[in-house]
Amino acid sequence: MRVPISWLREFVDVPLDATPEHLHAALVSVGFEEEDVHGFEVSGPIVVGQVLEFTPEPQSNGKTINWCQVDVGEAEPRGIVCGAHNFVTGDKVVVSLPGATLPGPFPISARKTYGHVSDGMIASARELGLGEEHDGILRLASLGLDPEVGADAISLLGLDDWAIEVNVTPDRGYAFSIRGIAREYAHATGAEFRDPALAPSLQHAPASGFPVTIDDRSPVRGRTGASVFVTRVVRGIDAGSPSPAWLVARLKLAGIRSISVVVDITNYVMLELGQPTHGYDLDALSGGITVRRAVPGEILETLDGQRRTLHAEDLLITDDSGPIGLAGVMGGASTEIGATTVNVLVEAANFDPVSIARSARRHRLPSEASKRFERGVDPAIADAAAARVVELLESLTGGHADTLGSRWNVAVPAEPIELPDGYVEALVGADYSDDEIVAALTDIGATIERALGALSVTPPSWRPDLTDKATLVEEVARIVGYDRIPAVLPTAPPGRGLSRSQRLRRAAAQVLAANGLTEVLSYPFVTSATNATFGSAVEGPVPAIRLLNPLDAESPFLRTSLLPGLIEVAHRNLSRGLTDLALYEIGSVFRPEAGRSYVSGPLPSGIVRPSLTELGELFESIPPQPLHVAALFVGAAVVHQPGQPAVPRGIADALDAARQLAASVDAALTIRQGAHHAMHPGRTAELVVADQAVGFAGELLPALADELDLPRVTAVLEVNLELLIELSAREVVPVSISSFPAATQDLSLVVPVEVPAGEVLSAVVDGAGDLLEDARLVDDYRGSGVAAGSKSVTLALRFRAPDRTLTAAEASDAKLAGAATAAQRFGATVRE
Repeated sequence: MRVPISWLREFVDVPLDATPEHLHAALVSVGFEEEDVHGFEVSGPIVVGQVLEFTPEPQSNGKTINWCQVDVGEAEPRGIVCGAHNFVTGDKVVVSLPGATLPGPFPISARKTYGHVSDGMIASARELGLGEEHDGILRLASLGLDPEVGADAISLLGLDDWAIEVNVTPDRGYAFSIRGIAREYAHATGAEFRDPALAPSLQHAPASGFPVTIDDRSPVRGRTGASVFVTRVVRGIDAGSPSPAWLVARLKLAGIRSISVVVDITNYVMLELGQPTHGYDLDALSGGITVRRAVPGEILETLDGQRRTLHAEDLLITDDSGPIGLAGVMGGASTEIGATTVNVLVEAANFDPVSIARSARRHRLPSEASKRFERGVDPAIADAAAARVVELLESLTGGHADTLGSRWNVAVPAEPIELPDGYVEALVGADYSDDEIVAALTDIGATIERALGALSVTPPSWRPDLTDKATLVEEVARIVGYDRIPAVLPTAPPGRGLSRSQRLRRAAAQVLAANGLTEVLSYPFVTSATNATFGSAVEGPVPAIRLLNPLDAESPFLRTSLLPGLIEVAHRNLSRGLTDLALYEIGSVFRPEAGRSYVSGPLPSGIVRPSLTELGELFESIPPQPLHVAALFVGAAVVHQPGQPAVPRGIADALDAARQLAASVDAALTIRQGAHHAMHPGRTAELVVADQAVGFAGELLPALADELDLPRVTAVLEVNLELLIELSAREVVPVSISSFPAATQDLSLVVPVEVPAGEVLSAVVDGAGDLLEDARLVDDYRGSGVAAGSKSVTLALRFRAPDRTLTAAEASDAKLAGAATAAQRFGATVRE
């Protein structure tokens, strides 16, 4: 909300020397957020000038300029070059003299141009920051002004005003008005507040005679679309009258551009009182007004020229001809006020926030009016707002108020809230006297009555957010001052900390980051085809959760794998020239059981804790969401450099990351040959812990990598982290480090080519016994010297005893025992 200081001073006493910093500090103290400061960014000398004469001079570039003699209140007129042609001799204009600065910043100086020395500049509305109009210079007569030549144009046009901007939270819709901000400034400083809604000039008896019908047969959530509807009629207006400079300047500072005098007046009143209003061309109306829901398929052309197909929930303003406005959002083109409008029907209404919010989002049509209705408009302000519009139409357009109009009001007054004695202190943790509590609640406009052991507090009409005793406590704390609340650091109870699962999840993330991978976060929304590709090792559709209200209609499903998100991140980085990537993500995937429907019923009230039955039903409506970890590798692990060729990433990196993950949670990982329809058939591993598959690693199919615009060698890994933690060792058993030397030997075994090397390694480990400390696969050879249909698998073995130095014979015996086990299982023979 932008608040011009001159406007604010009309309703609350702000010191003449107040600075933006002072205003921001005051409003921050009562719960607003400081945003910005706005001004016209002009400095003088900028004066009123009068064109005495001008001479058109065609130029070689085809342009015609005017060499003007302009009286600026000095002894001699000034010669000024002007490219505009929308003025005549005798017009009074705004002249920026040398030394002035216009928004930009654009300093003005005397300069030679088109063969003349231009001693200043005749300014347009846009150059002054008053609007977007740039078709010509600003003629003061168009604003209804006839000032003295040489007068200060900055103060004349309100260009010396400035505005602060604060962020208004959604629950405080009343602060989307000068009225609301003035009240809050008074709360913060104790300054006197003058409610503009109570101005004597706005207190009129309701008009009557204009037919208005509220016919809401399908209320949203049982709430009638309109609770207040006030109309007034003004006749004989001059719709072509210029908006006065002060009105244009204030609207501009408040962030709204000037359109026409009638529209400017309705916008001005909306900003001033917080009540959106709308004007209809009375002569374009057919009969009276009916407020109703739309008929599906009904069409309305709104003021922006768009023909909109309406929804059955849309609340409409209609006459006998059909829809003439989308209630609370935007008016219709058929009753738009134009330059020929003479008679105006003014509407000020109060609409249901939910209904307005849904229509504004449905039609992608946010407006200043809908923003206020969504947050709640004071239902008691409509009469005053309509009267204020009438007052301004009379004074600025020459119209006169008619007795014709209407008033319909079924707004329900706020219910009293019981605030028990001692509740404020107990909830806030600070001491407040009864007088302070009563003063704070009275200050915000509440009505208070003393009851037995409690206060009966009736919130003011402009505070629909005050719904229970806790919200009243918030107001007491806010108005008395947040500095009264003590800062107490709670003492953590002993013996508490992270759970085992939390510790191991952190360990998994840390080990991947420590090994050079970068953690990323991706959106969980994917397409059905993406889930089918990565959600299962078997090709075909997989059970997935489809959202009823997806952010992206093209990706309405929740992910069943983390890989699509990693691939999207990799693709984005590759497109920006980052070709060497090692990424990982830890997050939930959504794995519904086939054949089950996951549809939640009505959500329980947030006022009380749900029962165990309700909680059980809620959990039953949620699909399993296991925590997975996935990684992706592309490009080079070691980049090319002098003396070192590039080392490309591949399946080895994915397998190494899997081993690191398993080690971080102390799980015994076995790597076996695997299969996945999205993976390279010869470069896919199944990751197994305690005879259960916990994930897979490998390289994407080259054809799929090409389709995804990834390098042909793209290695990936995905592990069910929850299952990995569950299968890991419950207790970590430390192993003492032996001080005795190790004995290393290599073992080459010839086995049938179809036997997986990992199983050969497992057999040797099983047979070698306790002396074997480490075993690694170092070679898989097929070729000369090995019979067809066979391969040679070479293992590097390390033996160590905890209590003595091993002899070569002991190490050899252990090695041969391992070879014997491999021979028993696979017919392996030792290769000489």
